[in-house]
Amino acid sequence: MRAASLLLAAAAGLAAATPASADTICEWMDFAQKQLPQGPAPAMGLTQAPTGENDHVLTKVALAMFEAVNAIDHRYRSYVGMTPGAVSANQQVAAMTAAIQVLKAHPAARKTDLEESYELALAGMADGQAKQAGIALGQAAAAAVLKLPDIDSRITQTPYRPLVTPGQWVPTALPATGPYSVAYRPWVLKRADEVRPAPPPALTSERYARDLEEVRRLGARSSTERTKVQTLMARYRITSNEMPALRMVADQDGRRLVDNARLFALYGMLVDDLQIAMSDGKLHYGFWRPITAIRNADKDDNPATQADPAWLPLMNTPNHAEYPCGHCLYAGGIAEMMTMVGGKAPAWGVRVGSMSLPNSAIQVLPDWNEWAKQVSFSRTLGGVHYRFSNEAGDEMGRKLARLTLDRVLQPLPANEVRPAS
Repeated sequence: MRAASLLLAAAAGLAAATPASADTICEWMDFAQKQLPQGPAPAMGLTQAPTGENDHVLTKVALAMFEAVNAIDHRYRSYVGMTPGAVSANQQVAAMTAAIQVLKAHPAARKTDLEESYELALAGMADGQAKQAGIALGQAAAAAVLKLPDIDSRITQTPYRPLVTPGQWVPTALPATGPYSVAYRPWVLKRADEVRPAPPPALTSERYARDLEEVRRLGARSSTERTKVQTLMARYRITSNEMPALRMVADQDGRRLVDNARLFALYGMLVDDLQIAMSDGKLHYGFWRPITAIRNADKDDNPATQADPAWLPLMNTPNHAEYPCGHCLYAGGIAEMMTMVGGKAPAWGVRVGSMSLPNSAIQVLPDWNEWAKQVSFSRTLGGVHYRFSNEAGDEMGRKLARLTLDRVLQPLPANEVRPAS
């Protein structure tokens, strides 16, 4: 689910609310997203699998801005060991400097354009000691974040080898989830398999037969049991956009620039680690997708399943293994994090859009759990996931969200927090 990494970009336009410098973080996250290559990566040949380097650049931008601002408005634990800086330093200057330094380090960076944009933005800030101190802190924060490696060189990246009968043809495209996917250095996880789920149900089990039948009936392209609203849900939730909901959280009265910088950093770190956990599960279990299972149900030794050799799902099946559901893992994790940060059922509702249907209207849901439930069910309605895979992903995501808030960027004890300036 490579789209998960892009969901930070979807949130990058939310407006953060703090006195005087409310929009600095979101503006520079939005700017950062626009600097990265747009659209899908070019097709890879069989001898050129993706390496995953620099996939986490948006999270690094967010973290660097957090570290820079937090060094001034010292309220949370530093991830990289930044010590408090001058309290009089300009927070906006610190944030934009941190962001630009991370972006300039990206291999695809248009350095001249970045430098010119930064110089123009900097020219709008009053000259003086506060500006210079902000620049110094931003540079230090970016340097500390850029020292963090993308890939853990200690992890052996075992090339993908399809399961085949010697001499028998199989599709030759490499899966979207490659060995590099579990070789990232996690932000939160102690190792890629820390939240790995238990194995999927046995093919001969009652649970497997029940869930296979559900996706066969509801997820078929020609299904007569799926309602019109359910079909729309399957399409609407392919790539969700939580920007409106995140914006409502960030706009709450009393939030400081450092609070919203932390929100972006937590969001990015969680999403990156969710993808690592998802990739670990998929590569470890290698479980077959509904389109394969339904067409070959006469070979699963389960008398309760029925083969449908011509069955097609409503949506195209992603080119990687089935278990666990990546969308569900992501939705469960974000729902859990946002519940812990902003409350399960905010007064304004959970407002979500769709990047898969960009012209669609914003939806308002009663709470985060309902949103996660819809995302999970949409994958069965689309014919690409079983319910047991959805539930495993949701549980993994929620566990990782709790670990994230427990392990990184924690609030400081009251005696370590700087007085409000």
